Order: sequence, then C-alpha cells, then structure tokens
Amino acid sequence: MMNKPQAQTKYVVATIKSWNHQAFDSFIQELPGEWMLLKTREELNLERLEEINPRYIFFPHWSWIVPEAILNRFECVCFHMTDVPYGRGGSPLQNLIARGHTSTQLTALRMVNELDAGPVYGKIPFSLEGRAEEIFKRVATLCYDHIRNIVEQEPQPVPQSGEPVCFPRRTPDLSVLPEHGEVEAIYDHIRMLDAEGYPKAFLDHGDFQLQFSHAELEDGVLSAQVTITRKLKQ
Repeated sequence: MMNKPQAQTKYVVATIKSWNHQAFDSFIQELPGEWMLLKTREELNLERLEEINPRYIFFPHWSWIVPEAILNRFECVCFHMTDVPYGRGGSPLQNLIARGHTSTQLTALRMVNELDAGPVYGKIPFSLEGRAEEIFKRVATLCYDHIRNIVEQEPQPVPQSGEPVCFPRRTPDLSVLPEHGEVEAIYDHIRMLDAEGYPKAFLDHGDFQLQFSHAELEDGVLSAQVTITRKLKQ
C-alpha cells in the first residue's frame, strides 16, 4: 500500500510593489513549501487565509493596516528599514536619509497591533546609497534572506529593547524642494523620493510644476532630470 504524499507547508507573501513581485518570482523556487502571492488589499481577507492556512504570512511591502483578526490568527512577519526600536513608524527610508543616515538595518519582526513594536526575528545591514527605487530593489532581495532563515529555522522572535524613536509619516507637501541648505541635501531630497508610487521632489512655478528625478552629484555639482507639467486647478 502506497503512503500518501505529505502536504507541503503553505506560506503567503503579501506585497504591492513591482520590485517585490519580481523578487518573489526570482527567489520562491529556492524555498521549501507551497507559496502564494497576494498583490491587493482585497486578496488579504480572513476567510481566504483560513482556507490556505499558512504557517507564516510575510509582508515585504504593504500599505494598509492588517486586521487584528489576521494578526491574532496567523504569524505575520513584516520588514522594517530601521534598527528598531529606533525609527518605528512611517516613511522610514525618507526619514533616515533626511536625518543623515548612510546605512541602516532591515529588521524582520512579528506584526502586532502596535506599529513596528513586535519582537524581532533578525536584522540585516544595508546601504542607503542610490535612488530610492534602487534601494527598495536591494531590500526586496534581502527580505528573502530573512524569509529563508525564518522558514528553515523557525526562530523565536526576541522582544525589542531600548527607548522607541518614532518617525512621522511624510505627506506629499514635504516633497517640495528645499530653498536653503547644502547641495548634498538637495541631492538626498531628490533621490530619497525617486521611486515608483512616491511623490517626486518638486517645485511650483506659476502654472507649472517641476518634478525632479535621477539626481547625480559630482564634484559639488548636482544634475537631475526635470519633468514639467501644468498644475491641476484646485
């Protein structure tokens, strides 16, 4: 009598950015188990997840609050671009660069009801050099180093220690190009906003808006690509 094949352990990755979708396609074949990718808010619902019954749900990049019922039912893991408890909160990449940081840690932590306050599975250092989109693409691959370790080792996350420092979430009006400061700060301002889905650094000029991207800094001289559009009437 033949033995029935054992069912594979199931895992879910929920993420919305194109670079995270590409990383999923690149790395998921290397990992054990059965994997499912969720790309929209509507796909992440308790009824569907109950049917899948995943061991972990990983959130490499997600823009919405995950319902408490899902957090309580499943082991949910997110990836935060700071050395928590420093830098909890929104817009971590932009807040780090604006504060002069040149490197940081990619932290894998269990999701709890308090934002970025859960226990930590591990941390991986990485550089903050380059355009925001280049940084996000590097981080997307680092997430799978974390995921591989969690899937293979199933480590117990360790509670955070130290005094929390919380970052405010940036608003679109903060993308306006600064009028004063060093040219290096202008370079940082442009590159930290230069990614898919983010409000570009801009200046308003009469009826027009000038948006800046692909900044380069060499010998104290800054160059950038400028896109000019007519401002929308209020």
